[in-house]
Parts: sequence; C-alpha cells; structure tokens
Amino acid sequence: MKKLTTITFLVFFMFNSFAAEFPTSARSEKAISMVESTLKEQLSNKGLRYGAPIFIRIFKDPGILEVWVESGDDTFIHFKNYEVCTFSGDLGPKLKEGDNQSPEGFYYVNASRLNPWSSYHLSFNLGFPNKYDRAHNRTGSALMVHGNCVSIGCYAMTDEYINEIYALAAAALKSGQPFFRVHSFPFKLDDEVLSKYRANQWYSFWLNLKEGYDYFNTHKQPPNVEVSSRKYTFEKK
Repeated sequence: MKKLTTITFLVFFMFNSFAAEFPTSARSEKAISMVESTLKEQLSNKGLRYGAPIFIRIFKDPGILEVWVESGDDTFIHFKNYEVCTFSGDLGPKLKEGDNQSPEGFYYVNASRLNPWSSYHLSFNLGFPNKYDRAHNRTGSALMVHGNCVSIGCYAMTDEYINEIYALAAAALKSGQPFFRVHSFPFKLDDEVLSKYRANQWYSFWLNLKEGYDYFNTHKQPPNVEVSSRKYTFEKK
C-alpha cells in the first residue's frame, strides 16, 4: 500500500509540475474555450479524439495548412484544411536571416515552442534552423505559424484559424504527445507536379523533400527525420 501511495504521489506531482510549466495565457485560454466544443464534435464525427496526437503539413501553393489527427490504429487521418492567409517570399527554402522567405523542410514543435503571448495573437515556433538548415549554413530565427494575417518569413493565419490549430496543438501536447511534426512544402510533391520544375534551382532539394512526403502518403505516419551527408533521411518511428 505504501508503494502504491508513493507511485500515486509521483504521478500527481509530475502531472502538476507539467501543468505548471505548460505555457498559457488568458488569451490562449479564451481562444481555446471558444473552439474546443466545436472541435470535439467535428473530431468525433470522424471517429477521432480531441487531444490525440496531431501532424501538420503546409503547402505554399495553393496556400493550405493541413491538420492530421492520429486514429485508433496509429495512422493519421486527415481532419481539416486551413487556408494560409499569407506567407513570405517565393517557392524554395529560407536561406538567411532577413530574406523574408518562409521555410521549407521538416520541423517539430514541443510545448516550449508555443507562444500564448504572441504579438500576432497566438503562435508556435517551427524551430528553424533545424539540423539540415544548419548543415547548409542557413540562418534565421522566430519562424512561426501565427495569427494576425501578417508575415515576415512566417506562415500567417487568420486569428479564427489559429485559434483552432493552436487548440488542437495544445490539447495534443497536454495529453502526452512530446512534440508534433510540421512538414512544409512548396506544393504537393507528386511526380506529375514536380516534373514541371526540373529546371528549377531547387529541384534536387525538392526531390529530397519528396522522400518524406511520399513516406507519409504511403504509411499515413510521419517518418522519423534525420540528416546525413547534408541530406534528409527518413525511417520508421
């Protein structure tokens, strides 16, 4: 009985410590409360659970942010598309601080990268530069997905949309997902589309991105992403 009491206390202590450290604000709590019941109903209608792990894909063209939610069989089901209000620059990766270019690549967001006090309503940091970006000497900082529909290198959403995206992210992280992955692409990297860009300077880079894109489309699970010899590599989680 003493051992059980000790375990119960430790679990209680760990949960409350996490809750105390999870970033929150009156603004984020209000935003979440506004959309939570609707999201729960919409998810339930698709056989999905609010608080389940999420996965995000962003496509510069046609300007769509996709949210996928993990189902009972560990695969991810497409939940919803959100129109990107605006992003910066053109098709292609971010290269350096100040180039006003929104990044392309494979990123992840943990609780410490949420910003419920953002100057742009609500936001989360993509974690640019990642290991691949650093291997290519790419620089930049504070590359976000946020609200307020204004972008200087970020992916900007309307406040209405970021409220839902942020709520889904916060619920997943609070429920135990250690981080969620965000894959950012120039466009859908299907063969027939990518073939039109053979002469583009970023064609080989996009071919590398396509490996991760294809992995998810095949397995409906985002791959574990590593970097080797200055290239992205992909394997089962």
